[in-house]
Order: sequence, then structure tokens, then C-alpha cells
Amino acid sequence: MSAIRHALSVKREDDFAQWYQEVISAADLAEESGVRGCMVIKPWGYGIWERIQRLMDDRIKAAGVQNCYFPIFIPLANFEREASHVEGFAKEMAVVTHHRLIADGKGGLIPDPEAKLEEPLVVRPTSETIIGDAMARWIQSWRDLPLLTNQWANVVRWEMRTRMFLRTSEFLWQEGHTAHADAEDALSETHRALEMYRACAEDDLALPVIAGEKPENERFPGALETWSIEAMMQDGKALQAGTSHYLGTNFAHAAGIQYQDKEGGQQYCHTTSWGVSTRLIGGVIMTHGDDDGLRVPPRIAPHQVVILPMLREKPEDEALLAYCEELRAMIAQESTLGEPVRVLLDKTPGKAAAKRWDWVRKGAPVIIEVGGRDMEGGKVSLLRRDRLWGEGGKPAFSYPQRDEAVQSMTQLLADIQAALFNEARERRDANITRDITTMEELSAFFGEENRYPGWVEVDWSRPSGEALDKVVEQLKSLKLTIRNVPKDAGPASGTCIFTGNKAVEKIVVARAY
Repeated sequence: MSAIRHALSVKREDDFAQWYQEVISAADLAEESGVRGCMVIKPWGYGIWERIQRLMDDRIKAAGVQNCYFPIFIPLANFEREASHVEGFAKEMAVVTHHRLIADGKGGLIPDPEAKLEEPLVVRPTSETIIGDAMARWIQSWRDLPLLTNQWANVVRWEMRTRMFLRTSEFLWQEGHTAHADAEDALSETHRALEMYRACAEDDLALPVIAGEKPENERFPGALETWSIEAMMQDGKALQAGTSHYLGTNFAHAAGIQYQDKEGGQQYCHTTSWGVSTRLIGGVIMTHGDDDGLRVPPRIAPHQVVILPMLREKPEDEALLAYCEELRAMIAQESTLGEPVRVLLDKTPGKAAAKRWDWVRKGAPVIIEVGGRDMEGGKVSLLRRDRLWGEGGKPAFSYPQRDEAVQSMTQLLADIQAALFNEARERRDANITRDITTMEELSAFFGEENRYPGWVEVDWSRPSGEALDKVVEQLKSLKLTIRNVPKDAGPASGTCIFTGNKAVEKIVVARAY
């Protein structure tokens, strides 16, 4: 029996869903807002989002994409122009119908019947239609192409079942929207965005992902192609971590996005859209968290190093604080992973051990404790969050000299970033099964006795229409979905387990969030 007494009351293996909720609370990431399906993102959680946003924004701008902003309210008529698009989002749309409230005579408020809007306004679920209107105004000639835009915004999709960060009625995201002269250029942008998401997930969030194309039934409403990155959570389920869509000329026809080509003719633009959201934070929790709380990859940690002086409310505390401030300044001059080290000297009142466990639960990559004896010996007590426990169930502190700790910080943080990625990649690769060849085997694999089954990669014949509908129903009965057709999968060589027809590619099947 382990001697370790973990910081959380719920273990992952006992109740993964409850563990997830406890991590969010214990790490002080977010809380319920009192509004159905909406959350308050607290400073540590929002700090992680700001880091993701900053790193992603740098990648977006490096590709020549410019940021802009569009209204949160979209006329209903915009959605009605694109039938498949409105059908895909109709059940999730929040609609504004009045612009004023009046007293109801009973101490409450009701919409004023005299203030009904001439046309209902949809609260932005995504912005293809309103950005399409702008593109139609901005694009006149081939010289205006490609038009590359992005916005950071909030969106509303009225979800029936919500879970913080993973599926909320309101969430934060970025949405890129681009217009191109032809399909080739638009598809190139679709794949550029997908690769950008893969690189950000793996290099910044330490999330190993599989990039690939979604099947026909999983496409974004109105798209000709949808591509995704899929990450495996510790419970074996898949999380769609980002999507990139080639929209063809569907939205261009609906919004009138045309340009005059070099020969003087009028052509419709080919458009794309792509986005990631705050559900990435949910992915970080479920990929890297442990039974002591969150583990934040250094690239996205608001504070990569936290220094905790062991204050005892004595006169010598001033000398200890001065020693810790010197240490903070020395570490802050170091660089790691392409940026200066982000280091916090936590001077808040409280016992050092209690504060240590607060930062353990939050997942700060490196925690340094400094007491009077450390100061006298010119040392520090250093703890790696990714390797928390040592022998005998005690925290695995090391005790380097102060200068040694400073000089090693660059490599230490890089090592933690790599270790978290490698751990997640090894777990994912060990839980992808590739030897299933029949529906019976698939059903047995995802049976109740196999609690954390992981993913299955099988041969696929790319059925469509009614044949695809039948496959979707088969998978639905097993609570499964097709995640994507991996770009890096080997060639198919057998028959499709769903149709019996000759396979043309491989797909990943999994349970998903």
C-alpha cells in the first residue's frame, strides 16, 4: 500500500469525472457563475488562457493573418442564407428578440412588448456569416486576395449538458476566416492552420495529437472538408482540440463574396475558417493532471517558478525576503523555451507547507522553498511538479546551491516541458489498438469490463449517404464516434469492418468528450 497521501480527495482511477471537477476547484481555475452553463475563469485559469492566446496569436500573425473584431449580434437573416449552416447550429442558438425591459407590476421585469426587434439577433455561435458580409464589401479584385483575418472573441452555443472548459454555453476562442482566389490556395491555408494547431498543441501545451480529416457526418455545417487535431485524455477518451475547415464557395455564394479576376471576369472566392477554444485548458487538465492536482507545462504556466520564503514573523524575515528577492531577480534574468523565465516570489501570509500544497494543486512547474537554514547555507529546496514524490512517500526535494539552481533553471524547465509531452505520448501510443477486424471485436473491446479502452484504428471504405448513416448508428449504439482519418496513418490493406467493402484509408474510433 502506498505511503503517499495525495492532495486531492478523489483519484483518477476511482472517478475520473469527479476528479476533473476537483482539479478545477483545487487548482483555483474556475467556478460556477450562477448562469446556466457559464463559468467564471479565475486568475490562474485565465492566466493559462492568456499564455495559450499569446503563443497562438504569435503563430497566427507570423502567417500574415491580421486580427480584427466583429459584432456579437448577428441578424437571423444571415444564417437563413446558408441552409446547412443554420441547420447545424439551430438548436444551440441564443436569440435576442427585445431591446428593453419594463416592470411587470409584481416587482419583476419583463420584455417590453413595444420594444420587439424588427429582426431577431442571434448571439454569435460562430462568425462565418457576418464576416462573409464584410468580405463581400472588402474584396473587389484579385489584388485583394488572399484576405486573412482572425478574431479573439466569446461565442454562445446553448449546450444541454455542460462541463467547465469542455462544453459551456459561453466560451472563449479564436476564429480565423480567410478568402482565396481558388481551391488550391484555400486548401493550403486549411492545412497551414491545422499544422499550426498541431504545433501549438504539441510544442506549447505538451499535448500529443493526431491530425486528420473528419468524415462526412462530422463536418462543420456548410464545409466541404473539416480537419481536426485529436488528443487522448487519461481516461482513454478523445478530445477534439482544434478544427480547420475548407468551405469551398458555399459561403461566398450566400454572402456574395466575389472578385474580378485578371481577365476581367467575376469569380466567387473560396473561403476557410479555423478555431481553437478554452476547451484546450480542459485538455491540459485531463492529459497532465494527477492525483495531486494540475501539472501545467512550463510554456503555458503563468508562473514557471514560485519561490516560497518560510516566514516566521520574526525580525530575520526581512533578511530572508531580501535573499529570496535576489533569487527571484537572478532567475528572472534567465531564459527558457524562447522567453525570460516567469518567476513569482509569493509573500502572502501563511505556513510554507500549506502554500506549497496550494501551488502543487495549481501545478506550478517548479516550487522553491527557502528557510533560514537554506539562506545561511546559500541553498534552496527545489521541487519539480512533474516528479513530485520521492522515496518513503515524501516530496522529492533537491537541495542545490542558489547559484546552481539559477543556472540549471533554463534546462530544468525545458526538461519538464519535454517530460510531460513524452509521458502523454507514450500513454497515447500504448492505448491505440490496431488489430481489430470485426464489429464483434470492436464491441467487445469497448465493453463495460474495459473501463479505459483508449482508441482503435481500423480500415475504412469511406461510405457516404445511407451507408454512412448506418455506420453512425452502429457506432452510436456503442457510444463511439469516428474521430478522424489520420494524415500519418499507414495505407489501408484490408476490408472495412463496417461495410465489408475494400478499405481505402484508416480511421480512429473512440469515445469522446
